Amino acid sequence: MRLPHPLYRIYERRLLNRLRGASIPRHVGVMMDGNRRWARSLGAPAAAGHRRGADHIAEFLDWSEEVGVEVVTLWMLSTDNLHRDPAEVADLLEIISTAVRRLADARRWRLKAVGDLRLLPEDVARTLREAEKRTADVGGMQVNVAVGYGGRHEITDAVRALLREHAEAGTPIEQLAEALTVEHIAQHLYTQGQPDPDLVIRTSGEQRIGGFLLWQSVHSEFYFCDAYWPDFRRVDFLRALRSYAARERRLGR
Repeated sequence: MRLPHPLYRIYERRLLNRLRGASIPRHVGVMMDGNRRWARSLGAPAAAGHRRGADHIAEFLDWSEEVGVEVVTLWMLSTDNLHRDPAEVADLLEIISTAVRRLADARRWRLKAVGDLRLLPEDVARTLREAEKRTADVGGMQVNVAVGYGGRHEITDAVRALLREHAEAGTPIEQLAEALTVEHIAQHLYTQGQPDPDLVIRTSGEQRIGGFLLWQSVHSEFYFCDAYWPDFRRVDFLRALRSYAARERRLGR
């Protein structure tokens, strides 16, 4: 239930005050879940939910930038999603392409495509590549757009790239097996060179990671929110940050 408007603003300000001087995550991953269920609750087609969810992205990036987050990873389409009804997938890919072009047009954030673009139609893959190029010189927050993304798929791609690199260099397989480290694989992930996510948020009430940033999230804090992604509010984000700031991060130690 939404708070009356004046109380809502007062509560937001109180949360922001509590976050002053608190630990803020450098990298936030977001599983933007619940678009279809949001649409179903209104008797609308799935595309309406996906469109509303896409329209909500820039607002979320504003909130993240405001508190000092440096990297945001948005999971927009998983490898599993590609096996849904073809008509829904086609609508979703069109909505994602439009959303990515708008984010690039804003020239406020540095975009990076995260996923296997070979799984996508060429026009969608081209849109993602062009968005990367058009924002490469932008000094703002890094925004990873995860499309055609799956955690197992990413790790498989990383290992494949590593093996190919050493095969081309003539490294004997026995030597590679002996020298292989966690860092070698990390250097071939889609997010290479970026900090691992400190906080992962999943909307819609589901409490599982579904393969999102499977390698990178080993030490992440998770926050599960009941709101569907189109209804995810600034106050919900601030609550997630408050929860994160209150936790003792052991980082495996």
